[in-house]
Amino acid sequence: MDRRLFLQVLGCGCISLGISSCSSVPITDRKQLTLIPEAKLNAQAAQIYEKVKKKEKLSTDTNQLNEIKEIGKKMENSISMYFSKSNIQDPTLGFDWEYILIDNKKVKNAWCMPGGKIAVYSGILEVTKNTDGLAAVMGHEIAHAVAKHSVERASRGVLIQTGTSIIDIATGGKLSSINRSTGMNAVGLLSQIGIMNPFNRKQETEADYLGLIFSSLSGYDIRETTKVWDRMKKINKGKSVPEFMNTHPSPDNRIKKINDWTTEIIMEYPPINKT
Repeated sequence: MDRRLFLQVLGCGCISLGISSCSSVPITDRKQLTLIPEAKLNAQAAQIYEKVKKKEKLSTDTNQLNEIKEIGKKMENSISMYFSKSNIQDPTLGFDWEYILIDNKKVKNAWCMPGGKIAVYSGILEVTKNTDGLAAVMGHEIAHAVAKHSVERASRGVLIQTGTSIIDIATGGKLSSINRSTGMNAVGLLSQIGIMNPFNRKQETEADYLGLIFSSLSGYDIRETTKVWDRMKKINKGKSVPEFMNTHPSPDNRIKKINDWTTEIIMEYPPINKT
């Protein structure tokens, strides 16, 4: 299949679905597609979050949970105050912030759902080590929600589905024929490797950048961030799939970019005065 034709059809699909569906990510000003209503995604996320709370074993470590909540509250306030002082609409308006600590030392992860629903797994604490390290991880996850990355990914999926359907019709069903003859979803593989993975890596890099800003605004030492990723590399023993196959940047690329940004962000986004 001609990749140029594929991208052209996707472009036409975007136009047909409406240019008004394009918006910009706060601070970075990157253009993004937003076909899915944010409120709908937030409501769905809240329902899933409730299921997670019932399914997972929640930690009874109140001291650690309180630290997570304190970091989160500082970031909530700093983000809102920054956008207010910048005369920019606060992208967290309508968020119903909530924090849980999941007792699972095998999982070294944290996430923030659309609408501010946050979970930290106890396993990630082995990597964060301290408050600044935990703030680095939480800032990154909160950045995904602030930048509406879930809305963007869902919208991108709708666009790809529409575009591939158009191509299949335009080529007389050749895509369907390829899938049947090879026994695999060729279109899905192409879109995943050629479009969605690079697109997701772009989001991850953006979340790294915005997360540093939110952590710095909240008074945390963002110089700890690269140390967190160094520790993660050691725990993973350097194992990672090739970057073009992954949705995340390679650890080395990530660390390099964070180092490049750190001094500038410390100077341009100092802790915001909350008095």
